[in-house]
Amino acid sequence: MGLITNGSDLIRDLEKSGSLALYVPLEGGFEGRYLRRLRAAGYGAYNITARGLGDLAMYLTGVHGVRPPHLGKKTTGNEAAVGYTYYVPPMLQTQLDNLPPKAKGLVLWIIEGQVLSSQEVEYLTILPTLEPRVKIAVEMGGDRVFSWKPLKDALVAA
Repeated sequence: MGLITNGSDLIRDLEKSGSLALYVPLEGGFEGRYLRRLRAAGYGAYNITARGLGDLAMYLTGVHGVRPPHLGKKTTGNEAAVGYTYYVPPMLQTQLDNLPPKAKGLVLWIIEGQVLSSQEVEYLTILPTLEPRVKIAVEMGGDRVFSWKPLKDALVAA
């Protein structure tokens, strides 16, 4: 990879396949450069970590309940004393609704993707076909240079 890159290969491959498996140098720095290139190309970007996501499909596309740590506060009434459940709107739809009007779409950049199961990675390969404005970039591990391949190819290798 050259010292200065414009990111056009990454953007082209992301638009073509919809989801990419990324292999990044462990010292970091490249993610910000490529995210800046994606934003300049007209995409919105949203970063999340794969750790602790739970049910990936519900977190991204469905209304789901969360139960924060109760910190000693218990529910009232005859329910279990584990705290209240709060319902959160779908994360992807919320981000898509807040995109600028002329944006091409949303790039969901997931770090620590090596903790995802093969079933979750398969869902991420299908998600861009379900919602065409969403593109997925998953960091699947480290490498000496910043490289990528279609996420479905990473699923076959695993």
